[in-house]
Amino acid sequence: MAELEGLEFGKSDFVLLDEVTMEQFMENLKLRFEKGRIYTYIGEVVVSVNPYRQMDIYGKDTIDAYRGRELYENPPHLYAVSDAAYKAMKRRAKDTCIVISGESGAGKTEASKYIMQYIAAITNPSQRAEVESVKNVLLKSNCVLEAFGNAKTNRNDNSSRFGKYMDINFNFNGDPTGGHINNYLLEKVNVFVCFQLLRGGSDEMLESFHLQNDAAAYIYTREGAAATVSSTYPATSNNDRSSHKAVMNALGVIGFSEEEISSIYQILASILLLGNIQFESDGENVQVLGQEAVKHISELTSTDPDSVTKSLLFRTVATGGGEVIEKGHSEQDACFGRDAFAKALYERLFGWIVSRINSIIEVKDYNPVLHGKNTVIGVLDIYGFEIFDNNSFEQFCINYCNEKLQQLFIELILQQEQGEYQREGITWQHIDYFNNQIIVDLVEQPHKGIISILDEACLSVGKVTDTVCLDSMDTKLSQHPHYTSRKLSPTDKTMDFQKHFRIRHYAGDVTYSVEGFLDKNKDLLFQDFKRLMYNSSNPVLKEMWPDGQLSITEVTKRPLTAATLFKNSIVALVDKLACKEPYYVRCIKPNEMKSPVLLDDARCQHQVAYLGLLENVMVRRAGFAYRQPYARFLQRYKMTCEYTWPNHLMGSDREAVEAIVTQHGFQDDVAYGHTKLFVRTPRSLFSLEQERAALIPILVLFLQKVWRGALARSRCRRMRAVYTIMGVYKRFKVKAHFWEVERRFAGVRTTADYGKSVDWPTPPAALSQFHNITVMLHRRWWARQIVKNIPPSDMLEVRAKVSALTALSGERKDWGVGRAWERDYLANTSSGFIRVSKELKNKDEFSQILFSGSCRKVNRFNRSTDRSLVVTDKYIYKLEPKKQYKVLKKVPLDSFTGVSVTSGVDQMVALHTSSQDDVLLCLQRGELSPNQDRVGELVGSLVDHFTRSENVGMSDISKNLLPCICRNLVLIEDYHRTFAPFLTKKDSDLVNIVSI
Repeated sequence: MAELEGLEFGKSDFVLLDEVTMEQFMENLKLRFEKGRIYTYIGEVVVSVNPYRQMDIYGKDTIDAYRGRELYENPPHLYAVSDAAYKAMKRRAKDTCIVISGESGAGKTEASKYIMQYIAAITNPSQRAEVESVKNVLLKSNCVLEAFGNAKTNRNDNSSRFGKYMDINFNFNGDPTGGHINNYLLEKVNVFVCFQLLRGGSDEMLESFHLQNDAAAYIYTREGAAATVSSTYPATSNNDRSSHKAVMNALGVIGFSEEEISSIYQILASILLLGNIQFESDGENVQVLGQEAVKHISELTSTDPDSVTKSLLFRTVATGGGEVIEKGHSEQDACFGRDAFAKALYERLFGWIVSRINSIIEVKDYNPVLHGKNTVIGVLDIYGFEIFDNNSFEQFCINYCNEKLQQLFIELILQQEQGEYQREGITWQHIDYFNNQIIVDLVEQPHKGIISILDEACLSVGKVTDTVCLDSMDTKLSQHPHYTSRKLSPTDKTMDFQKHFRIRHYAGDVTYSVEGFLDKNKDLLFQDFKRLMYNSSNPVLKEMWPDGQLSITEVTKRPLTAATLFKNSIVALVDKLACKEPYYVRCIKPNEMKSPVLLDDARCQHQVAYLGLLENVMVRRAGFAYRQPYARFLQRYKMTCEYTWPNHLMGSDREAVEAIVTQHGFQDDVAYGHTKLFVRTPRSLFSLEQERAALIPILVLFLQKVWRGALARSRCRRMRAVYTIMGVYKRFKVKAHFWEVERRFAGVRTTADYGKSVDWPTPPAALSQFHNITVMLHRRWWARQIVKNIPPSDMLEVRAKVSALTALSGERKDWGVGRAWERDYLANTSSGFIRVSKELKNKDEFSQILFSGSCRKVNRFNRSTDRSLVVTDKYIYKLEPKKQYKVLKKVPLDSFTGVSVTSGVDQMVALHTSSQDDVLLCLQRGELSPNQDRVGELVGSLVDHFTRSENVGMSDISKNLLPCICRNLVLIEDYHRTFAPFLTKKDSDLVNIVSI
């Protein structure tokens, strides 16, 4: 049990949940995440949630707090499980391992670094130089492996594209003496080191490698370069320059020579240049486009340019009679060969770097007689279970790996439980659990498994396609309960014929696309490339390609396929882990937005499922959820029993513990071992914890008032029970409402109407006011989504249209909402008017023209004449257009009391004044657009002007509400440039904005 954490932080161990359900698990996980507690136990397993922020819990003080402590003595932490593994290794001379698993972005790489830092910090207190050297190499190797094995992806800024298992060797004093690294590389291009070289390398280095400082100039880094421009990963060279220097320094600290470091970057440059080589075909022969890149590659790899060209264009084949012929590539085969060569170069480079580090840190000349037993702590940082929209060969391998690790996980957990019960003399009841061996056999079983079928297809003579391979799997695996395809399940339309197959994994069904399986499984690298690299004068390259020394007539055995190689490495890994005492770190990615405050329930539930965390809790609780030595149990709970407080007089600690258990009445819920007490259900333990928590402050503060305190506690418990029931029920109703709102509005950001059509659930009475506020907030947010992308230059027109809609809604069908409003039409059609308007503006000192246009004035005798109407913010003018816009009448704007229009399509407008001298006119339609309706424009301009100037009526909307929305809500992605297209689509939507 972890101390120093109150119940307000949730339960620090999932084993102590009242009920093992996904709901309770997620509720506790979310509570702890919100309270900043990113670590939680499941027994000795640590569940880690990526906080997506820097946390002050890894400093020297924290390391000192966990050094030498038991798991229960401090809150859950990576350091606690690291220390437990270290203590088990040192005290019992037992090899241990720490398995870190989780999906990309869950924090595995960071967790492994913190574990390594902790182990380095607590070892070698005497500061021996040789031990410090080993520690430095182990720590610096992380930097190098990250640079060469990590990449930026859509889901993670620092994603490990390889699995890593590191063994750290310790002497009898518990100091590190060496180590060994195993890598499980799946993806071989587009990693950090390429960008660090291009953006962080010096100009002299890039020039010597024939490179330029632009990742987009190279095909293999172009996609990653485009991604970093729009991402949080810095696109500037400062970060890459510092990272590049750090890697160069780390390589030197580890022990790489200057020549080896230069060779590493020469090979990287060759790979980048190789990707830019293009081919052309005249129908018969294929040629390399441009020889400059070939010359540069030849220079960097210390090979002959003609040999490089020949390897790219031809393939040397040995016939059955021993004759050697050269077979020219097609343009497509040449491209395939080029890419396979580039990937193989990187794979060999990465493997050589790992082997070179191993040669430096491996323990040499270790004599157990002189130095004592050599023990090991293994740290495994490997990819987690993956389910994507399109799952290919890589996901197939990754999920197979997780099936193997899950099987080991369950078996080891059960073995540990059973071993402890046997040592303590406790009767062990068999636990039924899902054995995923049937799924492992589906993948790896000889002659029948999927890998065997893939290998058979790759080795077959003739044209064997992915579809043919799928047909073969359907035939051989049709009766397997965990395999299906569209052919075997014709009614399942989630799969396509001749494309998909599905495996029912322990973590869920995964549908795989068979396209590309055979190409990715084959060794597409031609032997010519291997001989080319082996014949290089660069000793590093020559060392990477020992298989190139064979001549074409000696190469008779096909290389193992990628799937078989991966299977063999995973089988070896599982065997290595099985002989060690395991400790687990299960990493969870809380959300896709890298937010430090958001925990996506659906996202996390999926990870909890495929990591098997609920199953882990159930296995832990299947026997006894809690166990503790008698002395420690007595020390913690002795104040809860009158026979043991303050000190017991019984024969042994076990008898005193029995007295505590008997007094609390849960003797049927415990078992007594030789040295430990085993408690079956958490509820019994919680009753003790609650009583202990209540007694401690009373013992400290009211020791002289025991009797009165007992009465107060009794009364308090009864009242607390009443209020607890009332409070729980109220909270349940409130939470149920919140959950329902969250469920209904979970995806409104991606819907067309942003949740406008979603019905709100009926709130409980206590949330009535809150519900109204929430509805209003949603409507404001919805309005913001509509108006936020309107440029400031169009806001005046939008305000006028909103005002026109408010005045004319339901009264006039056509009021010009579907077009752009120019307002000052005379200025756009007559240069003479511009001169007159400037004179009037200087004379009458108005600020702006609200509206101007041609019209026909109608008098009381039904006679009409052509006039021009000008509405400013101070006056309304009637002008004579035929007399150079002579002012016929000027009326102050504030003397007008209203505007009347008809409900038809005519342009009649009546302007009412306080002096009863009304003006009746007909707005002429524009010459270029004879069907223009300018009535709405005039009305909207006047209403908007009076609204904003007098701060009445619509002023709360036009001046306060919409700007507030614009400041506070999120951006819409695909809104048109102006507001008019939205209005023409559906006028009622604008009504909703006004009616806010």
